[in-house]
Amino acid sequence: MAATTAPPPAVDFEASDRKLRRTMGFQHLLFLSVGAIIGSGWLFAALASAAYAGPAAILSWVVGGVFVIFVSLGYAEVAGMLPRSGAIVRYPHLTHGAFTGWILGWAYFLSAVSVPAIEAEAVVTYVGGYYPKAHFLSISSGVTVVAWPNGILFGVGLMLLFFVLNFVGIRFLSEVNRWTVWWKLLIPTLTFIFLFAAFRGVNLGGYTGGFTPFGPSAIFGATASTGIIFSYLGFRQALDFGGEARNPQRDIPLATIASIVIGMVIYTLIQVVFLGALRWHSAGIHPGDWSALGTSLWASGPLYHAMEAAGIGALGAFGTVLLIDAGVSPSGTGWIYLGTAQRTNYGLSVDGYIPRAFQWMNRFRVPWISLVAALVVGCVFFIPAPSWYKLVGFITSCTVLTYVMGGVGLPVLRKHCPDLARPFRLGFARFWAPVGYLAAMMIVYWSGFATLANVFAAVFVGLPLFTWFYAWKRGWMSRPVGVGLGLVFLVAWVLLNRAGGWVLTASGLQVPGTWSFPLYDIVFSAAVVAMCAAIWLLSNAEGREHVQRSLWLVLLILITFPISYYGDFGPLAYLKQPLHFPFGTLLEAAVALVIYYGAVASGFASEELQAIIRSGRGVIETDPE
Repeated sequence: MAATTAPPPAVDFEASDRKLRRTMGFQHLLFLSVGAIIGSGWLFAALASAAYAGPAAILSWVVGGVFVIFVSLGYAEVAGMLPRSGAIVRYPHLTHGAFTGWILGWAYFLSAVSVPAIEAEAVVTYVGGYYPKAHFLSISSGVTVVAWPNGILFGVGLMLLFFVLNFVGIRFLSEVNRWTVWWKLLIPTLTFIFLFAAFRGVNLGGYTGGFTPFGPSAIFGATASTGIIFSYLGFRQALDFGGEARNPQRDIPLATIASIVIGMVIYTLIQVVFLGALRWHSAGIHPGDWSALGTSLWASGPLYHAMEAAGIGALGAFGTVLLIDAGVSPSGTGWIYLGTAQRTNYGLSVDGYIPRAFQWMNRFRVPWISLVAALVVGCVFFIPAPSWYKLVGFITSCTVLTYVMGGVGLPVLRKHCPDLARPFRLGFARFWAPVGYLAAMMIVYWSGFATLANVFAAVFVGLPLFTWFYAWKRGWMSRPVGVGLGLVFLVAWVLLNRAGGWVLTASGLQVPGTWSFPLYDIVFSAAVVAMCAAIWLLSNAEGREHVQRSLWLVLLILITFPISYYGDFGPLAYLKQPLHFPFGTLLEAAVALVIYYGAVASGFASEELQAIIRSGRGVIETDPE
């Protein structure tokens, strides 16, 4: 029986935004995005992508940059029209209701709170590789990981530093970041110049397999799973800090696209010179053995070891500068992303998914409880994934899954609020919107089955939280029903994933003696569908409409899962793959495109969006107090 609790007024959706300070100009927004893009990715992804794709990793950076630009185009128009703090977790709620908003908001939360941890791990890994006596690192399953207690505690200390920088306010953060970004631009430029002096052309195709030793599919797999897309994800900072911009409708679109272009140029050049400067014997592997790079002697600090092995005059001294940057660049990205995680919590609270306490401001007008929660949850990620190489794929897939809404939300907003001012209007949107959506889904698919098994399980484990904290408060169902339903699904989730043997495994492979994939997939899908059906059946009319508007998203995830398993990025050997490259990619694209048009048709003007339409403007004025 549904409860009769009255839903919160739609105006509450935006009331807290009036308390935010709008002090950020174009350069602040651009530098926030550039500062987030140039983080740990430039220090580690060159090696990780080379280990996956060989010299063809150069193309992976180009493909990744172009795909992220496709994704960003839809957001550029929407963010200029509706600038909001925590924007990406709030747009799905506006166009597809609370259930879609929760699923994608939860996925985005998981990615946002884990990025500061991975940036701290990057610092610890570089420092630990240079100072082995500090005992910051150890080896687990052939992968360099941050060790307990020294390495983990050092990482937690860095997280506390990120917390302080965010706690004292956006003005201080943006000013500190401005100077840090100049450093971040200078050091990669000098790195390119110095390593180019040690360039060896034979590394770009002179060994077995030539330029593409692992085939063309590796170009796309490296794009999604080795830190390339992860490195570009910083473009979202201009979106997430949009509620604090002085002239958001002009500056957000420009800063978003410009930051991606800058990052693409820098990263591609770094990849080229890293490959050319590779010294195989120094790394402890045979020439041409690209796959061994991931567990080589260079894994703890690829660019530093490249500088050291080059041995050309000033390169030795610059290696020390590079070590300093190994602290500065990831730390700069880490404190920005802790602010993003804070704004994600804030956005979820504004949507009503978590308590209003997450909107409470300190005297610097920073949502401080949201910030504390981001710090605590972020530190938890040191436990299951104490390695940059282990965590990067999870973050990438969780984040990019939420980006499907850029292409889906744009046509919905054009239909329902055509009169709102759009300083940036995307031309040929009927073409670019589905292209951006498909780009996001291809990145998710290319992430590989082992990563997606963890991502999809983590996304759906958030469903109990929805019935515990949102559904009954909104009046969809009674509190006992919501709590009981969530508990039943949580127990089922734990049991089926334990029996399935794919989730949170140390090696990324299935635990021996567990279910076959077909059985696991059937039970997993049945549990998710049963939970969604139960929420629909036990909710009132409003709740049922919101659940129905989200069915396309649930279907998209559940269909992608088996395609991933049986395709080129799954665990099956090539000869056993019924969907080997490019057939798996083409099938995923075709299925995703069909679902896209269903997703657009499912969009509607939610109560909160109707309030914005009635106001006649997308920008919220700041509370003068």
